[in-house]
Amino acid sequence: MSPTILAIVLAGGEGSRLRPLTLEHAKPALPFANGLRIIDFVLSNLINSGISSIHVLAQYKPASLVAHIDKAWNTASGRHRDCAIDVIVPRARDLDYLGTAHAVYCNLPLIERVAPDLVAVFAADHVYRMDVRQMVNFHIERRADASVAAIPVPIGMASSFGIIEAESNGRIRNFQEKPSQAVPMASAHDLAFASMGNYLFGTRFLVESLRASDCENESDFGRHFLPRAARVARTFAYDFSTNRVLGLRSYEEPAYWRDVGTLAALSKARFETSGPHPKFDLTNANWPIRGATSDDSSKQQVATRDEWRAGVPGY
Repeated sequence: MSPTILAIVLAGGEGSRLRPLTLEHAKPALPFANGLRIIDFVLSNLINSGISSIHVLAQYKPASLVAHIDKAWNTASGRHRDCAIDVIVPRARDLDYLGTAHAVYCNLPLIERVAPDLVAVFAADHVYRMDVRQMVNFHIERRADASVAAIPVPIGMASSFGIIEAESNGRIRNFQEKPSQAVPMASAHDLAFASMGNYLFGTRFLVESLRASDCENESDFGRHFLPRAARVARTFAYDFSTNRVLGLRSYEEPAYWRDVGTLAALSKARFETSGPHPKFDLTNANWPIRGATSDDSSKQQVATRDEWRAGVPGY
């Protein structure tokens, strides 16, 4: 029997490196291409993987994010497989999320009420395709308490990521958040193994660990939760380069994943999804990226003009 999975999508970050685009909008709500918003990638991956219990944790400038999810995902025309996506926003200022782990901790009553077998905690601000069930199978086969999706990145970029030291079977020996000097991969000294910000947890382990973290005033998965989990629990790195979805074309980059956290990175990713032979083809009917609306297509032009004013080339 397949495990029950509750997905929590972290969409509350300010995205300060994407100003001026994020002066009025959360980073996941920014237009990307073809009427898609950045958050549509993670939502499509979860739904295409058969995960229909999805809760989006919003905080910074949530209005356009809430409006997009309501229109593109929760209307009768947008709904897929009777999946309604719940957007959760802190109701009072003193309940603001202090970090990624604290955001999930504040929603422990939801997790305990649903009582899933696994909790998927995924970032809302990356561009990629992923069959999450393949990561679930990896997690179950290793009897993991926690699994972290990971991908090799150039060693010179490692200080922007959570960096993993893992054994040959994927078990994590050490996790460092944005280290100034990263340990390279044993198989390639010019690369480091980086967290993608996508995690799977056994529910009991997650609940107990988040309560312990809160007692220590620890609020962040990368800085606090995962380094401790690597020391005391069965924590594994899932190699995203092994993930396969149907319909990829020969000209596409296998295991394409981009962190679009800066104006330059966002512009480059848009360019890489355009043209006759893109590195990431948005038209894959076997693993569709859903969520596009005609309304968003016009708003994307406004975002492009803002980038131009900021001195970043468009696509």
